[in-house]
Amino acid sequence: MAVRAAVLPAVDAPLEITGIELPEPGPGRVRVRLAAAGVCHSDLSLSNGTMRLPVPAVLGHEGAGTVVSVGEGVTHVAPGDGVVLNWAPSCGACPACARGEVWLCADALSGAAAVHARRADDGTELHPGLNVAAFAEETVVPASCVLPAPEGVPLADAALLGCAVLTGYGAVHHSARVGPGETVAVFGVGGVGLAALQSARIAGASRIVAVDVSPAKEELALAAGATDYLLASDTTPREIRALTGKQGVDVAVECVGRGATIRAAWESTRRGGRTTVVGIGGKDQQVTFNALEIFHWGRTLAGCVYGNSDPARDLPVLGEHIRAGRLDLGALVTERIALDGIPAAFENMLAGKGGRALVVF
Repeated sequence: MAVRAAVLPAVDAPLEITGIELPEPGPGRVRVRLAAAGVCHSDLSLSNGTMRLPVPAVLGHEGAGTVVSVGEGVTHVAPGDGVVLNWAPSCGACPACARGEVWLCADALSGAAAVHARRADDGTELHPGLNVAAFAEETVVPASCVLPAPEGVPLADAALLGCAVLTGYGAVHHSARVGPGETVAVFGVGGVGLAALQSARIAGASRIVAVDVSPAKEELALAAGATDYLLASDTTPREIRALTGKQGVDVAVECVGRGATIRAAWESTRRGGRTTVVGIGGKDQQVTFNALEIFHWGRTLAGCVYGNSDPARDLPVLGEHIRAGRLDLGALVTERIALDGIPAAFENMLAGKGGRALVVF
């Protein structure tokens, strides 16, 4: 039986909502009925070619749902279980995995080249986007791409754990290692930025400055834990220093992926401060530093992939924060949409609007 999915026929082509035919799960694979899928900027980056993976493809990588059936050898989940999709499963054998850096696994996206399904209308082979093809009513994925959903978390909300929350939480707790009393600036108040703001509050940051181009996001940012909200401008680093005794923040988290924003985040930190770059930018986004300022300021600038997270380790921790009321997944969602609302959600992203759109099935 065909299921509906959002298919990217080619790079820069409009998404098509169409029927696809999924195979039954073979050995080591799991079929999942989606409850919800978040619309992430990475999906937009795939559609416009900033990130290159095989097409045509079913997009969507942030999702949660219920196991429908499992193939031979799958023992950690069973039909009826609630699961979160893991778009970047670690192989456990490459050098990065051996170092414990599972977020840098060399084989994490090897499944993106596989044939995932076929179009129901003409039989065209389709790839699974970032491994899990979550923009569909159902999906079939390797067993390594599903993790038990935290107990007590509604599946529609748990979808956000698969990317936005793991990334924002990990950027703060694993990459930047924010400590109690430190000051933090978060650049970009989308889904990941909102998760980073909440995570900075959980870490005990004393001042949390949110920065975005949209005045409409101030309320969202303050509700997520920001103590201050600034509209992005050429003077943002100066304004942040004014809020922090002319010092700058201890930590800046950049969630945009633009050269100018990365530079502004770096300039906003104190001498010896730390900047973590979460945003995925294009090759045309250049960031320039001179040798003297690198020496003088003694700052660090670090990239951050998937929040430097280990989903198997971190999902239970996030579940505890949610159940204790410290982490509010609903505060990340600005609109709940149907499958055919994804193209409009992409347009909103390009316009800098909103936090996270959630496709609810």
